[in-house]
Amino acid sequence: MISKKYSQLLFVLIVGFFTSLVMTLLITFINTGLDEYYINRFLKAWTVSLPIAIGTVLALSPIVKKFVDKITK
Repeated sequence: MISKKYSQLLFVLIVGFFTSLVMTLLITFINTGLDEYYINRFLKAWTVSLPIAIGTVLALSPIVKKFVDKITK
């Protein structure tokens, strides 16, 4: 079992992973269609989008948490 102290980091990694995965799959399909090179194009795009998504979630999650805490009771 993973220690509770790593829960925020694990959250960031999982959200970044799945967000970048789904968005890259769909955007690659919408922009280029489905053919024999689709997986190669997707993987190339995902190598760029995955670190960007993880960095974005890492940077914005504390700000979003504070905002949500302010607007909720």
